[in-house]
Amino acid sequence: MILSRTIGDARITSVIEYAAPTHDPAFLFPDLPQHELDALADALAPHHYVPAMNRLIISIRLWVLQIDDKVIVVDTGVGNAKPRAAARMDRLNNRVPEWLEAAGAGFDRVTHVLQTHLHMDHTGWNTVPGKDGNWLPAFPNARYLMPARDFAHYENALRQGPDAVMDSSWTDSVLPIADAGLLDLVTETTGPAAGCLDVVPLPGHTPGMVGYRLETGGKEILFCGDVFHSPLQILRPEINTAYCALPDIARQTRARVLDEAAERGTLLCPMHFGAPHCGYIRREGQSYRFEGSEWPALTLPPIR
Repeated sequence: MILSRTIGDARITSVIEYAAPTHDPAFLFPDLPQHELDALADALAPHHYVPAMNRLIISIRLWVLQIDDKVIVVDTGVGNAKPRAAARMDRLNNRVPEWLEAAGAGFDRVTHVLQTHLHMDHTGWNTVPGKDGNWLPAFPNARYLMPARDFAHYENALRQGPDAVMDSSWTDSVLPIADAGLLDLVTETTGPAAGCLDVVPLPGHTPGMVGYRLETGGKEILFCGDVFHSPLQILRPEINTAYCALPDIARQTRARVLDEAAERGTLLCPMHFGAPHCGYIRREGQSYRFEGSEWPALTLPPIR
């Protein structure tokens, strides 16, 4: 499914790979007692939590940004045909290519792929199967931008042994891009990504996670990766996921993003929220709440 909106000179589209009540809160947020989650249930249901199942609704998406002559994909989900240990991600066979085409971001049209971090659920559509059982770049005309610190970290860490949050994605979704000569490593000092987005350091969930910030039409948009897996972390910013590599730094980053987004009226575009998938941070005394930003009626962009 795709949902699109226009902000200033940019068209932003959410391409949903899948969304479902898939995650046991005790697994994803091990530091959050059940009775404290129960107290938050009314604020999270029905789009982010299903109390009757005791499951968090987690979505996987690709963000598409079209501005000027650029067609940009931010993070690339799980991908089709990828062997993964998690059953919900194993060898998917979905219709993301058709949704991308419908959004005006078919494989050949994309100019840039921007990765916030290198976990397997953010890099999968980097590649597609080749005829000889190899993995080929899905977006052959694009430059792929990956955080330099994440690339160095996982390149070194995976020499020491397997990593559950990477599974085999390093070999089937990351290295083929480097081998094809399409990889650019980025930091906040390398200049605007794709010539139009600021690279914002957001370490903690991974050592080198970054966000991508666009200012257009007097508005600010931040593609913020996994600073937040769920609006639960806006209500309780001190709560990390089980996947946060640097827990204390993740909390500091989350606090900074909340403060800046509330102050600046930033539209946050995270990767895993349930409907409406993006929104604003509002202050409530010393705390925060998430205000979802509803999507306009579906209209497909013209294919240029």
